[in-house]
Amino acid sequence: QKMEGNIDKIAWIHLRNGRMLNVRSKGKELFYIPGGKREPGESDHETLQREIQEELSVTVKPETINYFATFEAQADGKPEGILVRMTCYFAEVEGEPQPASEIEEMASRPQHVTSVHRRKGDEDRSIRLVEGRKLLEGAPNVILLC
Repeated sequence: QKMEGNIDKIAWIHLRNGRMLNVRSKGKELFYIPGGKREPGESDHETLQREIQEELSVTVKPETINYFATFEAQADGKPEGILVRMTCYFAEVEGEPQPASEIEEMASRPQHVTSVHRRKGDEDRSIRLVEGRKLLEGAPNVILLC
C-alpha cells in the first residue's frame, strides 16, 4: 500500500572497468547511485538527463538510455514506511563525470556485488546486482535472495 510522502527517483547505473559509480551529497554519510527526483511533468528520460547534468556535469546521450530495473526500499532518514522507488537506467554520456551541485564526492568502487533492498508486500528481499560481462552488455544478471 502506497503511503503519502513516498519518494520517486530516477538513477543512472554507470559501470567502468568492473566498478560502479556512486556519489555522496554534501552533509550526508551514505553513497548513492547518481540521480534524483523528477520535476512535475518530466519523463524518466528527461529526469535522468537533467539530474546527471546537474550532479556530474556530463550530458546523457538520449539514444543510449536503457532501462535496467526498479527497486523500492525504506527511505534513508525518513519515517518508517516511507519508501523510495528507484528506477534505474544505463546510459552513455559525453564528458567525464565531476562532482557538481550538491554532490561532494564520487567513488567508483570495485564492488562486483552491490546490495540493494526491494520491499514486496510486507516482505523485504535483498537483491544483489552481480556485475559482470552480461551486465555491461545490458543483459543484467540479477540474483534475488529471499
